[in-house]
Amino acid sequence: MAKRPTNNNRPRRRQSLPTTQATISQLNDEGVGIAYHEGKELLVAGALAGEKVLVAIEHSGQRRSIGQLRRVLEKSPLRRTSPCNLAERCQSCALIQMDYEAQLRYKSAKLKQALADFEMLKDLQPQPILAAEHPLGYRTNAKLALSKERGKVHIGLYRRGTHKVVDIEDCPLHHPLINRIVRTVKDEIQRQKIFIYDPQTRRGLLRYLLIKVSPKNEKAMVTFVTAERNYREITHLAKWLARKVPEVISVHQNINGSTGNVVMGRETIRMLGVPDLIDQVGDIRLRISPTSFFQVNHEQAARIYELVRKWAALENHETALDLYCGIGGIALHLAKDAGSVTGIEVVEEAVLNACENARMNRLGNCHFLAGDSAELIHDLAPDSVKVAVINPPRSGCQAEVLEALAELAPARIIYVSCNPATLARDLDLLHEKSYRVTELQPVDMFPQTAHLETVVHLQHRN
Repeated sequence: MAKRPTNNNRPRRRQSLPTTQATISQLNDEGVGIAYHEGKELLVAGALAGEKVLVAIEHSGQRRSIGQLRRVLEKSPLRRTSPCNLAERCQSCALIQMDYEAQLRYKSAKLKQALADFEMLKDLQPQPILAAEHPLGYRTNAKLALSKERGKVHIGLYRRGTHKVVDIEDCPLHHPLINRIVRTVKDEIQRQKIFIYDPQTRRGLLRYLLIKVSPKNEKAMVTFVTAERNYREITHLAKWLARKVPEVISVHQNINGSTGNVVMGRETIRMLGVPDLIDQVGDIRLRISPTSFFQVNHEQAARIYELVRKWAALENHETALDLYCGIGGIALHLAKDAGSVTGIEVVEEAVLNACENARMNRLGNCHFLAGDSAELIHDLAPDSVKVAVINPPRSGCQAEVLEALAELAPARIIYVSCNPATLARDLDLLHEKSYRVTELQPVDMFPQTAHLETVVHLQHRN
């Protein structure tokens, strides 16, 4: 049984912060406004380039200060009315106050600047960004933190640079089903008086709420992350949620007893419903487990997968390699044309999902391997792969992976990136390994944020 957290601290009186006027010169790579105050860089989330603003100084370091936007004194013509009334408090969507066309121009300039940092890439000309048809309501999964203040339950995101949870019941970026689930869970936690985990006292039960939605099927999977194994409260909560929101067809409990910032622990228990969520992107059906990663924007993911398939231009006797394959979304699309496709992924559970997805889609020419990419690439015969697809995390590829891939010498490489800076770094290395960029297509996978997805087509010079 979880212990009831105690809090004998009286509410602290809010201290007034020093304020100053500042002019925003530009936005940084995270979409945060940059001004200069007392010879130091001043970061102001929610401000746009060219704006004169009133700022409260929250933190002043040796080289940089953090400011809180209090009022816009002179507005940028690019500013619009934000669709989120919590934007200034939450600060998770850095560009939500900016006109959407201006967001695309900002991201395009960000990509070009990242390429310009490398001599051999500075003359590359990306195609215009593929804009999102639906720049709101596109997020199909959410990882939300829980907290309790003065007896009130909060479910939402950490405010930028803090561990304070901003309560969000109606996030404009979330799929509407996610918002319904959040409201229902919050009401039931409050009603049952379930104890929320306090990271300071390390006491309490509920830590995080994870939600995954299949927009194709209008179904959802919910995972409660708890500090310890619990049956009674979480079972009651799961049954109540499934009764109030019948679209919830799967509820799990993940146990995370660590004291760090890792969201999920190693053990996951199914509380009720089906074990996995069945989803679909393009014409490929996907089985998604509680712990597996998948893209948050299905519409834009489908466009990326189709573009990768088009550029791969595989024939039925050719072989493809998919690195960082996850649950197999790209590999399965390639398998429709290829003779065979090999997917490599370090997360074993994702590989199990990928194998099941291949069976579910009746694609017997796919097989998946769990392990280190560089080591497994060395097991493949040189010139045995016609096309290799790379879809790494934000940190990009390890140099060992790119070097092993260059030794394998596929005729074409397709790089799917979610970080322009690490993309440019890796493209520069591939250029040294006799690959040249032939096409470069940015895709706005994450509207209202500073993030950008980019798909790059490279060909071997020989």
